[in-house]
Amino acid sequence: MPKLLSNLNPVRRFAIDLTPLKKYPDFRRLWLSGLISFFGSMITMVALPYQIKELTNSYLAVGAIGAVELIPLIVFGLYGGVLADRYDRKKLIWFSEASALILVLGLLGNSLLGSPKLILIYVIAALFSAVDGIQRPSAGAILPRLVGHDDLPAANALMSLRWQLGVILGPAVGGLVIATYSTSVGFLIDAITYLISLYFLWRVKNIPVTEKSEKPAISALFEGVRYAFSRKDLLGTYLIDLAAMFFAMPNALFPFWADQLDAKWSLGLFYAAGTVGSIIITLTSGWSANYRWHGRAVIWAAIGWGLAIALSGIVHSVWLVLFFLAAAGASDMVSALFRSAIWNQTIPDELRGRLAGIELLSYSVGPLTGQLRAAMVASATSLSISVTSGGLMCVIFVAILASLLPTFRKYDVETNEFAISEREKRKNSE
Repeated sequence: MPKLLSNLNPVRRFAIDLTPLKKYPDFRRLWLSGLISFFGSMITMVALPYQIKELTNSYLAVGAIGAVELIPLIVFGLYGGVLADRYDRKKLIWFSEASALILVLGLLGNSLLGSPKLILIYVIAALFSAVDGIQRPSAGAILPRLVGHDDLPAANALMSLRWQLGVILGPAVGGLVIATYSTSVGFLIDAITYLISLYFLWRVKNIPVTEKSEKPAISALFEGVRYAFSRKDLLGTYLIDLAAMFFAMPNALFPFWADQLDAKWSLGLFYAAGTVGSIIITLTSGWSANYRWHGRAVIWAAIGWGLAIALSGIVHSVWLVLFFLAAAGASDMVSALFRSAIWNQTIPDELRGRLAGIELLSYSVGPLTGQLRAAMVASATSLSISVTSGGLMCVIFVAILASLLPTFRKYDVETNEFAISEREKRKNSE
């Protein structure tokens, strides 16, 4: 028996830690709410570009979704961070979920028209981006208030798992629903998931603001920006991810890519492939709690992402493309785990919302502008050139940024002054 337990130890060391789900009821409710809601959102994510492709058959028309979402995300993402430091974060998340429900009902109504209005699709996509900008800083900032400091790495991994399950199941179901029925049925399913999500969110405890919370003014926003730029370790997490996503985010090309490979049936798999890789990393993420050099992990993971995307653009088998997209997703997940650990373990709670708004821009603006870049390059050259050149540019720029950011490159969670400070604060308050 002792020998058997010894053999199980490596498995336990690498297996994902489920402790936060068992230990914190409010975290469990938040997790379930997001899992259900995100599943529906992923169905809509497949339905929207598919609907635009069917209406226009244009790379640029599909890529324009990223363009119309960009400004609302920047404005409301930053101000959403200010709101998250001033108002109850749980209530802000609930309000944004209810707003998203209204918007998806608008998409449903438009899809039922004899001739769906393209301009209305873009308007609702922009409004979705604004609502997302309000919600996500609160969703990111609420975690340290629901989970103990030592359990944050495990909670981060579970939040990633929630996202991954949605990305795998949502597009797969969405592609099947769209192919079998219509985009209207996809939007209807999304609306139902929002209703269920709102129920679970309602049962999460309120999160009152701290005494140090600032009024939701522009000055409070600039205070957060100044803090972010004063921390070279934080700055590294933003810049590395921006470079990786801008140069190597080919999602806008997926509907055309599936057609080009004569595999329309695989559209849902294109959206899910990256998450297959990332979920493997998440389910074996136990090791990440013991790895100290977070900056180094982010850098190498971003380079791995770029290489995998570049390789996906030069192969002509749908299964090889999906394999390299999965490898890219695995690399991105390693980056995400360690970026989240740096953010959640080093940022003071009174600044958490504003910094979460900046984080939102770093991991959202990159993909949005990256999709537009990919569509423009594909329109001017070819799909293959767009994907492969983007992956190679990602590798080059990440390497340059790593050389220019020694503080980030040498980040050590055991010796970083901000990590030590936050660790002591949580110990004194628990």
